[in-house]
Amino acid sequence: MGSSLSLFLIPRDSTAAALADPGLGDLPESCVASVMVYLDPQEICSLSVLNRAFRDASSADFVWESKLPLNYGSLIDRVFGGVDDFPTNLCKRDIYARLCRPSYFDGGTKKVWLDKGTGRVCLSMSANGLAITGIDDRRYWNRIETDESRFKSIAYLQQIWWFEVDGEVDFPFPAGSYSIFYRLQVGRASRRFGRRICNSEHVHGWDKKPVQFQLSTSDGQQATTQCYMKEPGKWKYHHVGDFIVTGSRATMKVKFSMTQIDCTHTKGGLCVDSVLICPSEFTERLKRF
Repeated sequence: MGSSLSLFLIPRDSTAAALADPGLGDLPESCVASVMVYLDPQEICSLSVLNRAFRDASSADFVWESKLPLNYGSLIDRVFGGVDDFPTNLCKRDIYARLCRPSYFDGGTKKVWLDKGTGRVCLSMSANGLAITGIDDRRYWNRIETDESRFKSIAYLQQIWWFEVDGEVDFPFPAGSYSIFYRLQVGRASRRFGRRICNSEHVHGWDKKPVQFQLSTSDGQQATTQCYMKEPGKWKYHHVGDFIVTGSRATMKVKFSMTQIDCTHTKGGLCVDSVLICPSEFTERLKRF
């Protein structure tokens, strides 16, 4: 009874204020934006639909600049050829979104993109951008168009004595640890009556000696691994090694190779799709493919 009576003793405006609970919409935009700096891009996008304050905060330049690589300007210059080929009026959120879309460069032989969830740089090089021994001799190699490649084309080895596939890239990688992988498949895939099948007609020689992978960087880092080519009909990422970029280095030149040069036997029936350079923490993801 007393509590009911007290409501009548409080001024009308004060009663309304006491009964009104504060909500997320009452948070200052600057406070919301300050919190979003510590979230990942996907979480920011999810929160942006809550209300106007969160939507406006999610567009703040300082929020998205914290998600971009520190040297994103150098990335734009390397991939797009300078600011003249890249819009200059984009906000930081739109720059992030643009860089997350794969962009071709170096004559379409390479593509680079930011991982949407982390903002880390990934780079892929097509078989057309690799130095393949004997690639111009149709007795050894053929280029085949396929939808199973990012670049819509692969190099297929029929038979060869000296197997060597080299590549190099000079790129302004942001600071971090990176891993290099060759994407390969033993056997040649095709479709028959809508089903994917593997032709192992030319597969031979890979069980005699392992394939050796090597990498070296312009600052002296080196790595070597080796493995046997197995599991026909399945695309696999073969780990070459890791390298680390530190500080604000302008560019890092990385050379890598895949060889099996024992000339006591031939080898064949291998598809070479591309080389992938990605953050080392993505290695577990690649094991699923």
